[in-house]
Amino acid sequence: MPVDFEIRDQVACVTINRPDRMNAVDAETEDRLEEIWLEIEGNADLRCAVLTGAGDRAFSAGADMKSSNAASGLEYWGHARPNGFGGISLRDSLNIPVIARVNGFAMGGGFEMVLGSDIVIAVETAKFALPESRVGRLPLDGGMVLLPRLIPQKIAMGYLLTGRRMSASEAADLGLVNEVVSAEDLDDAVERTVADIKACAPLSVKAIKHTVKKTAQLHPRDAQALRTPALVAALQSKDSDEGVQAFLEKRDPVWSGT
Repeated sequence: MPVDFEIRDQVACVTINRPDRMNAVDAETEDRLEEIWLEIEGNADLRCAVLTGAGDRAFSAGADMKSSNAASGLEYWGHARPNGFGGISLRDSLNIPVIARVNGFAMGGGFEMVLGSDIVIAVETAKFALPESRVGRLPLDGGMVLLPRLIPQKIAMGYLLTGRRMSASEAADLGLVNEVVSAEDLDDAVERTVADIKACAPLSVKAIKHTVKKTAQLHPRDAQALRTPALVAALQSKDSDEGVQAFLEKRDPVWSGT
């Protein structure tokens, strides 16, 4: 299979498994990723997801040009998927955090998947780029719309218009990467973040992600006034009372997810 998928201790582990192609995504891989995200969405017990690439060279080199080079730019655009590259770069229906475990190059669509993730942990040697303009194409699956919203527009345009590579440290300085670690520490860093998420109330985490996604483009006053079902569910939950009670009793909370 081009993608490995397993669930471990309420964590969805998604690994693009095409290391011989630097985990580039072809049509079969894209289809499988979409299936996996739909399965994750339907599993209410999951706390978070970790997305990565197999091997130690690449997170993902983006679209597999060898499998799609017969399609024109317009044909590719015409078949673009609403959830963006890998089914995740533009996805707004997933309510658990997605951690991008960036173990190497994240190019084109690979970078778009990183931009669509909630938390990014990268090795020191990771490289990021949207090099589509260098091959006469465009970052159509989220790159053009996400990057200028996440970093200053002038900086984003510099990378978009030149296709230049961004180092892990540069990405961290721009706020695109949460943590830069050595290859030896990558898994431990991911596990620490997973543990911190699982230490929080499940409905609170889901409500926070949902609210941030829904209010990103709203005026702060309008965003503050928004009352979504996710917010109401979290505030009325048993866990909301359990968290306060555990704090008062100086013990760890026992979350029920209800």
